[in-house]
Amino acid sequence: MMAADSALLLGLVEEFVLGQQDRKAVDTATELKAGQFTILQLVEALGLHLTSSQPQTRARGVQLLSNVLQECHGDLTEREVEVLIVFYENRLKDHYVITPHVIQGLKALTKCSVLPPGSAVSILKSLFQDIHVQSLMLAERSCVYSILIQLMESRESELKGLGADFVFGFVQSVDGERDPRNLLLAFHIARKIIHEGYDLGKFTEELFEVTSCYFPIDFTPPTNDPHGITQEELVLALRAVLTGTPRFAEFLLPLIIEKLDSDVQSAKVDSLQTLTACASVYEHKELAQFLPGLWASLRREVFQTASEPVESAGLAAVGTLTACLSRSVLNSDSEDSLNVFLELVLKDCQHHLCEPDLKLVWPSAKLLQATSTASYRASHRVAAAVLPSLIEQYNSRTQCAQRRTLLEVLQGFVHPVKSSEEDESVLLDFRQSLCSIVFSALSESNADLQVTSMRVLTALGQQTGLLLESDVELAVDHLTRLILEEEDSKVSLAVVECAGALARLHPAAFISKMVPRLKEEIFSEPMAQGEIATPSQEHSQQAVRQRCVAALAAVSSRPSLVQESTPVLLQVLTSAHTGTGAFSLEEVISVCHSLQKIAEQAQDTEETGRVFHDVIPRLLGLALQAALQGSSDHRSPILEETVLSAMVPIISTTCARLQSQLAGQTASRAVSLFLDGDVSFLPENAFPSQIQLLKAGDSRSQSQMVCLLMGCVCWLPQTVEVPQMDRLLLELEELSCTCDHPLSYTSAAKCYAGLVNKSPAGEALDSLIDRMLKRISTELDSASSPVRTQAFTLLLWVSKALLLRYHPLSTALTDKLFSLLSDPELGSLAADGFSLLMSDSPDVLNRGSHADVRIMYRQRFFTENSAKLVEGFNAVVQENKSGYLKALSHIVNNLPRQVQLTELPALLPLLLEALSCPDQGVQVSTLSCLQPVLLDPPSALISQLEVLVGRTLALTTSPTMKVRIASLRCIHALSRFPEHEIMPFRARVLRALGAPLDDHKRVVRSEAAVARNEWFLLGSPGGK
Repeated sequence: MMAADSALLLGLVEEFVLGQQDRKAVDTATELKAGQFTILQLVEALGLHLTSSQPQTRARGVQLLSNVLQECHGDLTEREVEVLIVFYENRLKDHYVITPHVIQGLKALTKCSVLPPGSAVSILKSLFQDIHVQSLMLAERSCVYSILIQLMESRESELKGLGADFVFGFVQSVDGERDPRNLLLAFHIARKIIHEGYDLGKFTEELFEVTSCYFPIDFTPPTNDPHGITQEELVLALRAVLTGTPRFAEFLLPLIIEKLDSDVQSAKVDSLQTLTACASVYEHKELAQFLPGLWASLRREVFQTASEPVESAGLAAVGTLTACLSRSVLNSDSEDSLNVFLELVLKDCQHHLCEPDLKLVWPSAKLLQATSTASYRASHRVAAAVLPSLIEQYNSRTQCAQRRTLLEVLQGFVHPVKSSEEDESVLLDFRQSLCSIVFSALSESNADLQVTSMRVLTALGQQTGLLLESDVELAVDHLTRLILEEEDSKVSLAVVECAGALARLHPAAFISKMVPRLKEEIFSEPMAQGEIATPSQEHSQQAVRQRCVAALAAVSSRPSLVQESTPVLLQVLTSAHTGTGAFSLEEVISVCHSLQKIAEQAQDTEETGRVFHDVIPRLLGLALQAALQGSSDHRSPILEETVLSAMVPIISTTCARLQSQLAGQTASRAVSLFLDGDVSFLPENAFPSQIQLLKAGDSRSQSQMVCLLMGCVCWLPQTVEVPQMDRLLLELEELSCTCDHPLSYTSAAKCYAGLVNKSPAGEALDSLIDRMLKRISTELDSASSPVRTQAFTLLLWVSKALLLRYHPLSTALTDKLFSLLSDPELGSLAADGFSLLMSDSPDVLNRGSHADVRIMYRQRFFTENSAKLVEGFNAVVQENKSGYLKALSHIVNNLPRQVQLTELPALLPLLLEALSCPDQGVQVSTLSCLQPVLLDPPSALISQLEVLVGRTLALTTSPTMKVRIASLRCIHALSRFPEHEIMPFRARVLRALGAPLDDHKRVVRSEAAVARNEWFLLGSPGGK
């Protein structure tokens, strides 16, 4: 080392040790990395300080060396590491003020990749022998645990060579640890000792004792804990240790039994969950001697607790114990532990099942069901003991309440149990009796009994061999009867669920029995010829038909059933159109919803696709017939906007699921129909030759069919090409800008936007948008134009289409929307339009329709346009500001909550202004935005507290209930502000809350009471 380098090194050492300049450690490390000197030369330079008679001086010397090692440990040679380890091990015997720095140095050395063989053992022996870990400060104890973890990961074989001495040293080190951060490290070490095969030797019990003393964990993290350690983390870390080895069983199981006597619910739940965890890794021999004690504790917890978490954890533990005992392999000389445990359970629980009126019937049933579902062996044993008694009880009881209880208990034993494929159902011996009970209950008049019996029937149907073909047919007969006769809504819902589940497994019975009977009922004439039905009779007949339609939809999941049910529903639409059936408008809409449900739930097979591929022409044909219908006494319900709107999802759902070839054919047919009047593919082709559906003539009934075109072409996968795209877009643009029928021009605008969203980027698309924007702008800029609303509608939907795909021209369109906020005629519509831009649209431009939707488009739109909104608000005159406030409210309310919390402080002045806006929609939206922010208020909100409290209190007496509720929730949230900030408002708020406490709406009174309680307790002992 040159003289200059030597002087530099000595200077750095002097300034750090004697000058107390801590930053010189960084400079020293930098110079060492640059090669100005070596680590051993640094030790040599520190010589006088390391041998000083003053402990503080020696400590500063060791501190400098350790700080440098933390930065440079990767550059050391094996020889240097060896020398330093010897040095540090000797320093452990030095004064206690030096120890923390020695430990830091050793921690750095253990990270060296060139750690010499045997060094790990040497370091650990020195640590275990020369220091008492629990007398160290928190940081040094953490450092010791980190050294252990590092050496266990890098020098595992050396440490295992220590044998049980390593475990003993760890036990001594951790004994008495209390800090949760260090406990996580200690539990991590203990888990590695157990799971990675370290020799516990004679210290098994000591290792268990030193960790189990923390069980169950009772830890509440301090407020604003920067370390973020939770009770759950500690619980799971300790549980991994305690349940890690069967060698702990003789200590852990008595401890769990003891801790289950605790009065603290969390301790009970932790104990039960720990039992569940250890039972999943133990074998039956570890559990055998503790079974009576464990069962007594588990039975007590389930029988006596009023806590659902404790009961759930207890039942889970019973199930896991049973599963563990079921895994035992029996020897001729060994006791069957499973049988022993089941005898205990049956002895204490079985007799309670004979007392359906008493409260212990349900805990007993749950315990028996938990054991039964745990294993195939257990289910055989429990079923053989319990089911004959339950079946006999049911048949001997006459009261409906008792029979329902017994049937609900039976239901819990009918669920399938995991077993090998060749195992037959444990319920096979009781099949006939169970079916007899179910069919008997279905014949009862008690609704609750019927509902429960259908759940049991569904469970029986899930298991192979429990329902014979004759049973299924009888079940279908019962379900059909209930559909036709039972008016109770609970029963109707249960019938639909049961029929849907069974139809997936046994479609043939439903095809041959239910579908024809429901069809017959749907088309039956309610009264004899010449008789007039009363309104109540008509309503009853409509209710039956609606149940039949709902049932047809529920059972239509298999292709074979879809082929039978859809023609029936289509026939209803045809009859309603022709007037041959007395179907109401509500029934027609219900049929459309059922067809949509079938399209959504049916299995995605080629047969199903072809069925619905043929449904689309039928629907288009019906709609076209209705549109071309001349004046007659019967007006087809297909002409109604509500029916057409209900048809759209049927077509769109079908198109979204069609295979590419069929989807392309559908698109081609639909486009040729609407552009060229090609009706050749429609059934019953008796249409005039000149049909122009996209012309804005006098016939609204024809132009409104464009909504069906939207369903056909806007939900196709992006890989399917729509023919004649340019011409189609021109026609749609023309219709949307010239038609005066709202459904027609709105649907045309949606269809145009849906196609533009999926169009490939390029000059063709840009020129199309430019041309459309010029036309729209011409109409919007002319105050006398009769089609301004139509032009605005097209602008709004195309803006959404481009915004979703991040198209560069979307900015030009949204800027045009911003300019309309101050328009006297369209300002309110434009403000509401921002809600449409930011929210999901159900019928077009969503991910289900295969639209091009980029992630976080809402956040991007807000980031790019929030400044424009603020500037526009500040620039316009007072009477036009409400449009900007409404737009802001809609935009912010549709942002993710986390973005709201980040961005709202900057927009606070506008949001406070919005609370004074007379538009009640703006008020509700703004209050909804503010409430989550008030729970964790930024400083900007606290500075505006006077305005916020005043304006929010004023809204508690709003004529609109939603405004009153939202404002009261904000008042409640304000009570969470720092007490010294809100205390001056306490009396004012309590006075103002008197009026909503007398509100005529119960929900408003409830919110007012909750808010008033919080404000009333401000400043009181035990309050906030």
